[in-house]
Amino acid sequence: MIGYPLLLIAIGVAVAIAMLKRRIDRLEQALQAMEARVDRLQRDGAAATSAAAIPYVVAPDVAAPIEPAPEHLASISPELDHRFQHAASAAETTPSAPAFTLPRLNFETLVGGRLPIWIGGVALVLAGFFLVRYSIEQGLLGPGARTCIAALFGLLLVAASEAVRRLPATRDDARLGQALAGAGIASLYGTLYMAAALYHLIAPIPAFGAVVLVTLGAMGLSLRHGPPTAIMALVGGFVAPLVAGFDAAGIGPLLVYLGLFVAALFGLAVHRRWGWLAFAASFAGLAWAQFLIAVLDGRGSLASVGGFTMLVAGGASAALPVAGIRNRWLRLAPLLVGLLQLVAIAPGLDFGPLAWSFYLVLAAATLVLAWRDPLYLPGALASLVLLLALEGLAFTAPHHGAAPVAAVVATLLFAGAGQWLWSKGRLWVLMALLGAGGPVLVAHAFAQGLLPDLGWTLCELAAAVACARLAWCLARDRDDPALTAATAMTGLLATVAIAQALPSGWRSVAFALALGGLALWARRVQARALFALPVLPLIATVVGGAVHLAMVALVVGQSLGGERLLYAGLPLAGDLLRQLALPTLAAIAFLVDPRAFGRWRRAASAVAAALAVLMLYVLAKQPLAIASIEQFLAWGFIERALLTQLCLGTGWGLLRSNRLPVLGRALLLLGLARLLWFDGVLLNAAFVAQRAGPLLALHFGLAAFWCWTLPKLRVPAALLSIAAALAVVRWLAHGMVLTGPMSSLENGGYSAVLLVLALGWLWRGIAASRHDLRLAGLGLLTATTFKVFLVDAAALDGLLRILSFLGLGVALIAIGWAYSRFLARPAAAEQPVS
Repeated sequence: MIGYPLLLIAIGVAVAIAMLKRRIDRLEQALQAMEARVDRLQRDGAAATSAAAIPYVVAPDVAAPIEPAPEHLASISPELDHRFQHAASAAETTPSAPAFTLPRLNFETLVGGRLPIWIGGVALVLAGFFLVRYSIEQGLLGPGARTCIAALFGLLLVAASEAVRRLPATRDDARLGQALAGAGIASLYGTLYMAAALYHLIAPIPAFGAVVLVTLGAMGLSLRHGPPTAIMALVGGFVAPLVAGFDAAGIGPLLVYLGLFVAALFGLAVHRRWGWLAFAASFAGLAWAQFLIAVLDGRGSLASVGGFTMLVAGGASAALPVAGIRNRWLRLAPLLVGLLQLVAIAPGLDFGPLAWSFYLVLAAATLVLAWRDPLYLPGALASLVLLLALEGLAFTAPHHGAAPVAAVVATLLFAGAGQWLWSKGRLWVLMALLGAGGPVLVAHAFAQGLLPDLGWTLCELAAAVACARLAWCLARDRDDPALTAATAMTGLLATVAIAQALPSGWRSVAFALALGGLALWARRVQARALFALPVLPLIATVVGGAVHLAMVALVVGQSLGGERLLYAGLPLAGDLLRQLALPTLAAIAFLVDPRAFGRWRRAASAVAAALAVLMLYVLAKQPLAIASIEQFLAWGFIERALLTQLCLGTGWGLLRSNRLPVLGRALLLLGLARLLWFDGVLLNAAFVAQRAGPLLALHFGLAAFWCWTLPKLRVPAALLSIAAALAVVRWLAHGMVLTGPMSSLENGGYSAVLLVLALGWLWRGIAASRHDLRLAGLGLLTATTFKVFLVDAAALDGLLRILSFLGLGVALIAIGWAYSRFLARPAAAEQPVS
């Protein structure tokens, strides 16, 4: 129960940080105004001074009389004149001393003049620490003596820094005082840590006062000696606990010490506008927090580390802009690192109230900062994304902890802020959408047992309404990507809500409603990007029916390999229709609009057509239900021919009406491919026993009709016509089952029927002035002639051979005479091929 009071305390701290940030912003504005005013006054004073110092002008080589100063300079303040006269007299009486400067930076000046001083300062700090450590290891001194020696050593270093500032030999080199002062401050910090945390020589309250005094001293020395001293103090203050043993007195006192030290550095950075110091302090503080997270490994004091991380990240967000940091990512870095650390801490705290309170307070502070300064808005979005990840981790853990309550709070926090501020920018719209839909969708995905189905439906519908409000407000700007995002999130939430309320076998109803709703909304708003959104429910339909579609695809693959008994491998027709029928019909209805599915129109058309074809395939397999060889012998060809003619007839109708030509062309090609592969190669009725009889000739003849009546399909039409004629002879020779050897009479029948077909094409081509038919007739006549001379002559004997050659000779002579007279006529206009 202690977590909830701490949550209130953390919220209070966040509010205090926000108020402090607002006050600091006002002070910064006032300071900038004062600086601008001082600069203006200095420019005016410099201009007046230069004018007063030149009362006359002397031309080169020409003596000019002295002219009085202009009248407007007589108004110069006597006090200003006195000040400049005093400065001039002081400059004349005081001898100028050469300033101490090092030559330009090179290897010699770096190694010989610069680095030794700073390395020496660090060495002094380490010497003091190791002296105390040596005394401990050897047992030479007691705790009190060790602490006094360390404190005296630090004070001597500070005193030495002041002494070198006054000695004539060293006062010109400020680095000596800076190094000694920094080393002394670091030593004093370490001494206080040992005295209070390690040896308990000082009570907590006096120790706190001593830390405050040392911190004030460090700030004062930094103001006196400059940034190098601040650097030495920073390094020494953060390294001191490591040297003395960071866990000697527990994690709590260490975090108090680190917190006070970081706060002091923030104050100094803000006072001197040292942005680098504020960033370094925040980085070092968070590095300590990460070190403690790794060392503790989920054991104790993680709550204290979480509070420390929250305060450091929040304090850095308030201090960095005031200290002069303007770079966006430098200002966001402490916030993001702090959020990541809180995510890492949460499992160790069992996702309890403390873990969520730390994270939500820092996230709320990020939102406040983003409201005040848009620069922090990416950080606020990142905090929302990390929160969703943390929520997923919590719901996949054995114990959810306070994750359900945190999800509700996060929804109100982020969705509320986004709904309130959506007009300030599109990132706020994204915040509102993710805040409304993200937590409930993550909870539903990973912890469905938290609520009954009706509860999930109501929650997701409420979130959908919130997103729909934004879509309605954004509808005036058709080209705004935020409108597309709001519409997509609304559709997603509504689809999940409706699907949750339906039985498991009827989820496709939700997909169909979503597709139809998105299509209607796109047509109402007339936004180009919205027309592409209905492809998402179509994809969801395919994913939802993936199992049944895979079964159908497997059966189709088996049929392409020659398998005859396919019915047993098909899914139940009712289940397939429940999952695919309604969304497919909705997609086909939407395709009537030429703008449907936007740039995904072709892909959506192909998917919808494929789904429709597969469903029809399964339905076509139901009436006959061929599951045995006997059934295949009786009904196999009929079933196959009906499916092929359905594809050919539908494709022909779509192409003739010029509606959905792409779909019509695809169906027509599918039918021709089926006819060629199954009826011509794989399951040819002349080789595979099946009751085809006259139906085979009718099958080929009807396919030839579809092709003759369409342009650019003359060659397939002619070949199918030949196949139909040959099928008639085969039927007359063999009956219903067309398998068996070919007799001499059958062979002659083939020649006769081919000759008749060639004559028919020639006659029709001459009568209708159809050049293509005449060429087809001549080609078939040539092929028939070769067959008679090369095949029939060897296969026939006796009277049949005589009759065969007699008939061919008469036919060829008659054809040649008639065709030569046709060619001798005056040329007439050829009928165009339609």
